[in-house]
Amino acid sequence: MGAFQQMQREPGPREPGLPEGVSAGSTDGSASTGVFAKAFDARAIPAAAHEGHWIAPDGSFIRRIDWAPLAGKRVRGSLLFLPGRGDFYEKYLEALDRWHRLGWRVTALDWRGQAGSGRNSDHPVFGQMTGHVEDFAVWIDDLAAFWAEWSVETVVPGPKVIVAHSMGGHLALRAVAERRIDPVAMALSAPMLGFATPGPVPLLHLVALAMCRFGDPARPAWKWSEKPGQKVSRRASLLTHDPARYADEMFWRETRPDLAMGPGSWRWIERGYASMRGLFARGVLESVETPVLLLSARHDKLVDSRAIGRAAKRLPRAQLVTWDEAYHELLREEDAVRNEVLRRIDDFFDRLAPVQQAPRA
Repeated sequence: MGAFQQMQREPGPREPGLPEGVSAGSTDGSASTGVFAKAFDARAIPAAAHEGHWIAPDGSFIRRIDWAPLAGKRVRGSLLFLPGRGDFYEKYLEALDRWHRLGWRVTALDWRGQAGSGRNSDHPVFGQMTGHVEDFAVWIDDLAAFWAEWSVETVVPGPKVIVAHSMGGHLALRAVAERRIDPVAMALSAPMLGFATPGPVPLLHLVALAMCRFGDPARPAWKWSEKPGQKVSRRASLLTHDPARYADEMFWRETRPDLAMGPGSWRWIERGYASMRGLFARGVLESVETPVLLLSARHDKLVDSRAIGRAAKRLPRAQLVTWDEAYHELLREEDAVRNEVLRRIDDFFDRLAPVQQAPRA
């Protein structure tokens, strides 16, 4: 059975979220006596990062960003970050660059059909802004193909791990359960294992099926924001308590308009229910041998924190940490929460994906 951990943390001073003695602004991740050497600029691509594309087996271009390991520093391993629905990797530059400075070779992707990886609908009215997919298996296939190439494209010592958020966490867990990828360990931030919509899941799934059957399944399932019925002006209250980090996201949406995405389609909703129900089928979660850290916001208004708790009890090697004072985007929360999230991830990987020692001569 998965181990259950509950965490509550009192608000504290703003801090860089790096292990003690490592500078927030250090360019090489080395120890420093300063706590704030330099503030991170979340509105610029770090100099050490390289933006590019991966070409999927069908020829589609999938946007990626990479940080090579720091020269002269012990390599920690390889870390793949998978964002959520409607996300783009610019939102997570602060965390990604931090992991790079800790010695990880870091890569992040935009899922096919969102952000810089094109769109899955060519509808003339709502195709550009609607998050659509015909089946989540499309993304599982992409992840499996990318993982196979990424795992061998650069010879980097150390474990290969995944950090994933929301829908990315769902897809990572499903890909592991289907034996399509083989990370040493995973840390999943607010994984989409259930929608925060009241009602029996089988009935809600039937409603989504009906909406697909009696209308265009690629049409938006709601008007805007991240949740049906939620006003755009209150979008931030679904995601983070940190106004500065929310403003960073708005900056990137304005600077790179192609990154912006609105609601999911009805097919996305329906296939989401189908995929989540498949994960919770008898024996599926119990078959996952990979260590999984589940990070959850108890009062999350987008994903069902209770479903995350149920998954933790069924995953053989799970650890669950729950915050009362957080919104959905734990990696972009106020520092009192975010820094603890990062420390939990560091500790989990240190214990379950340790640095591999070089063999003695």
